[in-house]
Amino acid sequence: MTKRNLLRLCIVLCLCACDSDDSGSNNTSQTSPTFIFTHNWDGSQVSNADFNSFQFTTANGESISIERLRYVISDITFRTNNGEVLNTDFYNLVDVTNNDGLNFTLARTIPAGNYANVSFTFGLDNEDNSQNYLDLNSASFNVPDMLGGGYHYMQFDGKFINSNIEEQGFNYHAIRAVDNPGTNPTFPQDTFFTVNLGPVNIAAVTEIEVEMNIAQWFKEPNLWDLNVYNQMLMPNSTAQILIYENGQNVFSLGEVSQ
Repeated sequence: MTKRNLLRLCIVLCLCACDSDDSGSNNTSQTSPTFIFTHNWDGSQVSNADFNSFQFTTANGESISIERLRYVISDITFRTNNGEVLNTDFYNLVDVTNNDGLNFTLARTIPAGNYANVSFTFGLDNEDNSQNYLDLNSASFNVPDMLGGGYHYMQFDGKFINSNIEEQGFNYHAIRAVDNPGTNPTFPQDTFFTVNLGPVNIAAVTEIEVEMNIAQWFKEPNLWDLNVYNQMLMPNSTAQILIYENGQNVFSLGEVSQ
């Protein structure tokens, strides 16, 4: 090889090495982002310090107290700018009541860079829901076999002031919608759903805030009347589908810290 050809080859290799990655990610820098789950009621921050007192009012006008709130998210996914999808087979139980699982760091690394979308599943898809999770078992997050087995997507419990001006309990529990409870239950539709957070730039150290507006569970598109739907919602597929529909706008991307 002549010196001229060797020089040309070196120039080509340098240009290739400096060319930008169409995916928007830097494959030479790997990182494990952390997700921070925060909660609010139409913009007012909520923590377990606010539980067990009547300080929230639903869109339908019921005064409520929150006693327990915990839910599972799974399958965090990163989509690059060129359409490549990075799936993670992880789940996290967010337990607001006990301040557990509010921070979740991926147990794997991904390339740092700009991502077109970051998403996760609220609950567990049907394949994941058929698995056996020892930590969810010990947390009593199971769904009875007569309702299809698997696990809750969310347990949201509290009290409300009913139409008789009396305190009454509610159990706003989300599971896979089920009909015909018993030995041969059927499933009218899936009620887990994907939450798209949108574009996120992920650096070497990144914290991604995920906000839940608790009030939205009672708001739209279905104005929730706790006098009608308060308990025994798990075997009620109509209620489960209403919960699924109201959940579509519950989560949003908060602050991204680097």
